[in-house]
Amino acid sequence: MIENSETGNLKNEEGIIMRESGILMPVSSLPGPYGIGCFGAEALKFVDFLAAAGQHIWQLLPLSPTGYGDSPYQSCSAFAGNPYFIDLDALKADGLLTAAQLKAEKWGDDPLSVDYGTLYTSRYKVLRTAYAAWREKYAGLHGCAHYYPDDYYAFALANDSWLNDYALYMALKTANGMKSWTEWPREYRLRDAAALAKFAAEQEEEIGFWKFLQYEFATQWKKVKDYANKKGVKILGDIPIYVSADSVDAWVGGELFELDAQGGFARVAGCPPDYFSADGQLWGNPLYNWPYHKQTGYAWWIRRVRHALGIYDLLRIDHFRGFDTYWAIPAGSSTACTGKWEIGPRMDLFHALEAALGKLPIIAEDLGELFPSVRELLADSTFPGMKVLQFAFGGGDNEYLPHNHVKNSVVYPGTHDNTTLTDWWVNAAPAKEKANAAAYLHLTPCKPTAKEVAAVRTDAARIALLRAALGSVADRAIIPMADWLGLGAEAHLNTPGKLGGNWAWRAAEGFDTALLAGRIEAECAVYCRAKEPVEKEEKTSN
Repeated sequence: MIENSETGNLKNEEGIIMRESGILMPVSSLPGPYGIGCFGAEALKFVDFLAAAGQHIWQLLPLSPTGYGDSPYQSCSAFAGNPYFIDLDALKADGLLTAAQLKAEKWGDDPLSVDYGTLYTSRYKVLRTAYAAWREKYAGLHGCAHYYPDDYYAFALANDSWLNDYALYMALKTANGMKSWTEWPREYRLRDAAALAKFAAEQEEEIGFWKFLQYEFATQWKKVKDYANKKGVKILGDIPIYVSADSVDAWVGGELFELDAQGGFARVAGCPPDYFSADGQLWGNPLYNWPYHKQTGYAWWIRRVRHALGIYDLLRIDHFRGFDTYWAIPAGSSTACTGKWEIGPRMDLFHALEAALGKLPIIAEDLGELFPSVRELLADSTFPGMKVLQFAFGGGDNEYLPHNHVKNSVVYPGTHDNTTLTDWWVNAAPAKEKANAAAYLHLTPCKPTAKEVAAVRTDAARIALLRAALGSVADRAIIPMADWLGLGAEAHLNTPGKLGGNWAWRAAEGFDTALLAGRIEAECAVYCRAKEPVEKEEKTSN
């Protein structure tokens, strides 16, 4: 087998794209002793599990710092990594932390759930301790106040386009009680050069702290990614289409966004009223000034995607439809009702990206009600779209039903926004959808009674849905880890529109057993999706 470097797809010797499978598992959901999953031993162990299970892909959602509502999709930076994922045991091994310091902190009472409030206090406390030890370790070398390792300077230089702004922003945010930059003193809010220079000179150590965290994040993540790639596992990450209003990107962006006469955001993102919401959804993200982006040759987007391709092997772009048409709401509106549809950059953006970066290994999140023009954009881009089985059984010849899937797509039982298959079958699926699914999956007669549907075992329904995904003609099938484990509502990662309580699920220690890996490999092999271990591939090729 060979890999198409342009798309990330595996091809056989005849050039035919091979069927692939993967598992969706956020880093935050890995087990471990310090309140949240990280880049430590459990991450490497999970890679081993993926390889043993014959998986090609690890989808892990954004690695960005979490923001509003603890969501990685509302991040303070489009470029930075989440400091929570730094492996504290690695810092201990480097002599920057002690076992006693780690033991002294609280990490949450429930090992199966992330307590973000506790985590915020304890994580940053020990990370600041590690930073102080790191500065002390390199103090006075070569006649300098601090002379850090060469790879630190190489990292800082390679990421100069965003790192300095990010570190300054976080230092300012810390100094201002973590308030949004829109609430900072005027000289900082408007980026007065003299005021920022004075602050930076006075806060050199604090700014250095935020750079140190990004250096550790990048160093540790590279080890995990390299290990995964060596095992034949590709990393699929996410790019949210919009940046958060409370972000360094918004603070420094200026003309990148739609601005009013006072320099504030003129309009913000959301979606219009529909069956589910009479007022629509008011997301509040600043909207891009697309004419300005076009004028610059989409330079910011090229930087963003190039950076992402350094972190991930494959990219899923969230809210792909926004590149075609987007709902623009006047800033200050109390609901989304006041918005209107605007035209996005469409293929002009992707032509610019591919001219700069080559063929893009992108998966388009094309879910929801789509205009014909969105479908046309997806076709023109040649990016694979998404097929979600939990959307398939509402009635009629639904596009999400497996017999309507296309090869150039990625099939999911559900996404991070959906509940688990177990919870869907037991609690969330309307009676009509359960009946349609039971009949379609041959769990009941073709026109089942309510009694016949009720008699279907939950686990039988879950496995049938998993097999429907694996059996799809779609080139890729990605299964949430919670669905392989048969977990219920406790493993629902994110409920859209719900503030708080999301992104908290963690797997139990020892979830990734050899027995489960063998079962997954066998299920995937039936549908020609299981990959051979890298070691076996190398032996065969030799």
